[in-house]
Amino acid sequence: MECMEQDMKQKQHNLSTLNFRKRLGFIIKLMIFPVIILLLQLYISPQYTGFYDASIMDKVQRLESVQSPKIVLLGNSNVAFGFNSEEIEEAMGMPVVNMGLHGGMGNAFHEEMGKLNVQPGDIYIVCHDTYDDDDTILRPDLAWITLENHWDMWKILRPKDIWQMVQGYPSYLKKSVTLWASQSGNQKQEGPYSRDAFNEYGDIEWEDHGLETEFSEFSVLVPKISDSVAKRLNDLNTYFKDRGATLLIAGYPIGNGEFTPDVQEFVDFQNDLENKLDAEVISDYRDYMFDYKYFYNTNLHLNNQGKELRTQQLILDLKKWQNKSKRSN
Repeated sequence: MECMEQDMKQKQHNLSTLNFRKRLGFIIKLMIFPVIILLLQLYISPQYTGFYDASIMDKVQRLESVQSPKIVLLGNSNVAFGFNSEEIEEAMGMPVVNMGLHGGMGNAFHEEMGKLNVQPGDIYIVCHDTYDDDDTILRPDLAWITLENHWDMWKILRPKDIWQMVQGYPSYLKKSVTLWASQSGNQKQEGPYSRDAFNEYGDIEWEDHGLETEFSEFSVLVPKISDSVAKRLNDLNTYFKDRGATLLIAGYPIGNGEFTPDVQEFVDFQNDLENKLDAEVISDYRDYMFDYKYFYNTNLHLNNQGKELRTQQLILDLKKWQNKSKRSN
């Protein structure tokens, strides 16, 4: 009996030792993983400095260097392809920064970009085309391509975004290694979807050659605003307000033609938006309904004529809001 008890104790000891070794091995692997990522990032990255999303570096540089008060345009590529910022700057007498980037980053990412250099008197204009997102980075691999090893811009990410970045790393790593091995990384791209297509304000500046968008039954949808997004934008409004800045909501380009839903649906959406948001909605969304002929390549990008129409409309909206604010003061 005594021998059996000793055998049992020995087996328990061995099992405990084995479990400890497994846990220790797991912890060591967990600690090594971020070190490997860091080393790979330092050695291989960057590989995408000539690509469209690398324009974030130029946009952030302008955002942090222009004098305040300034106007900052926030949103996805509908913003990048949608404004003549120089005209807005001349009309409003304030420096303008177009921070519009890519829909794959998600609305929250674009909102966080605006927090990099908030100064008293700044005006931040959100131009989302959707208000019911799931508060995530839609394409973590794209976020890696955008941020790479530009560590000073990683502060755009929220703590909740880190796990998504971990999940997106293998895809980014595979693409980066391919570019690195073939020595084809960091090359300049051509056309409107490249870093060189952006001007000093952060606008896409290109010759569109009349390339129109093919609209269909599902091209133009009426947005909805969820309670969670409303809360996030209201928190953002408080963030800016506490720092002496102002958050405004403006329209996005809406294709207007045979496949477009009834205009009253957009009016109803706007009413819902105004009721749920603390920030002022300065646009009448009906004013941002443009004929299909003014769109370029997608249902959210405008050609040069469309960009001019939208720019002038935003200037009218801003002046109207400005005059209203003066009267109320």
